[in-house]
Amino acid sequence: MPYPFVLPTTSSFSFSSCFSCDSHPSLPLTASGQRGVVRDALKKHKRLPPASRIGSLATVVASIHGYLPYLLAVDAGVGSQSLGAEEFINVVLKTAPSISWRPTLSSDIVPGRGQPRVEMTSLEYEIFFVLSSLAYAYTLMARSTLQPLYATTTNFLGDKERTTAITAATKQLLDAASIYDYLSRRSEQISSAAPCTDVAPTTVRALSSLALAEATLLAVLKDDPYPTAVAQGRNKTDKEWMFKSPDIPKVRAHLFARLCLAAAEHASKAASLLQSSGSLGASKVNPALLKYLEDLRRTSRAKACRFFGIDAELGGQTAEGIGWLRVGLHELGVEVKDSKKSFSLSRLRKDMNEKREDRRVEKDADWGYDAGRQEETRIIELLDAKWNKINDTMNTQAIPPVNSLLPRMPSGREVHSVKPYQPPTLDRDILEAMRSPPDGEDEVGGDDASSDDEKGVTNAPGAFPGIYMDYGTRSNSGNTYY
Repeated sequence: MPYPFVLPTTSSFSFSSCFSCDSHPSLPLTASGQRGVVRDALKKHKRLPPASRIGSLATVVASIHGYLPYLLAVDAGVGSQSLGAEEFINVVLKTAPSISWRPTLSSDIVPGRGQPRVEMTSLEYEIFFVLSSLAYAYTLMARSTLQPLYATTTNFLGDKERTTAITAATKQLLDAASIYDYLSRRSEQISSAAPCTDVAPTTVRALSSLALAEATLLAVLKDDPYPTAVAQGRNKTDKEWMFKSPDIPKVRAHLFARLCLAAAEHASKAASLLQSSGSLGASKVNPALLKYLEDLRRTSRAKACRFFGIDAELGGQTAEGIGWLRVGLHELGVEVKDSKKSFSLSRLRKDMNEKREDRRVEKDADWGYDAGRQEETRIIELLDAKWNKINDTMNTQAIPPVNSLLPRMPSGREVHSVKPYQPPTLDRDILEAMRSPPDGEDEVGGDDASSDDEKGVTNAPGAFPGIYMDYGTRSNSGNTYY
């Protein structure tokens, strides 16, 4: 958690070949140059090994921030819209643009070739892809900020560092939600169908709900002591357990439970929106994202059940607290087992999965696909064993059944509000400078391949590596072999 998005890649494109601007002649050339920077940043990011991609996210974000004002200026000029302060740009469409992006959320993968590129003839979906890439980058930066909280081989973070990391990640997720919300409102003005699921109106609304759900859970995580206690017990460098047990302060359990239920509602809404996008004729969404949303919904409801249990246990109702823990395990799809059994294959399999997830966290690659499901299972099982021991030896109260507690769940409560996204605009000095003619020609074209398709062709079947280009050179030059 958050979801590990994959950044898309794009082909080259020349604005000057499709647009002219009488009022600001240098605008198309400058926009092409800024777009080339974004394209190169996305290509370099994708070619890096997974563990090294975190360091390039800042470059991707900076390149998109540099390109967006020019792209939006060209789009406003085509639509005869004002840029503010009575500044108008007159952009003329010479020919329909042809721009291709390689989506990453669609599941239409061609065997042996990967995800096919999507051709677009409108700047509108160029804006959608660029802003979506920016939101993906924000989410990935939030992942990298939270990764030290789950590491088991590095130094354990203190309360101050932990709070700082969660606060920074929350801001990044809310920024992503703001971008998706802006795209959702912008899509209401488009009558044509989306070229792929990645930029469909239902998808951006779903991703906004997903980011809001993850940010809501982080508001709970900041003051939830139990994940810290469980992580501290598994951290190999922490020695505090030798002389001091983890501090478990009293929490606002009922409030946290309602926040978790709100996160579950956002995750459920996102899942239904993504499923509906496939039923409307667009390409289907990657099943990994749908599974993540289902796990996020289950985990959020299980967290709510845990807090209801904590609230009951703090009030002296230990048996009712155990009942809520079992409701949480039911939401997670975990079978309640007798803790007295010393060995079981399911327990062994669960331990192996947990160790495998710990290794993924250390490598900072492909971790968190279960949306925190394993971590929440650990916490609930820890509390269940502790409270059962107390109930068996001291209270001996009857544990209520699961079906009697489920109807008592209240509605969720919101904690965050998504602020409107403010698109960047060009400064007046930059606009005035682009009134002069361009210094050179816009020669961006020549390589339409994205990062997956390198310039050139591959070897012919049965040929030795590297000789195919020699054959092509000889045949193109017209020379014979003899």
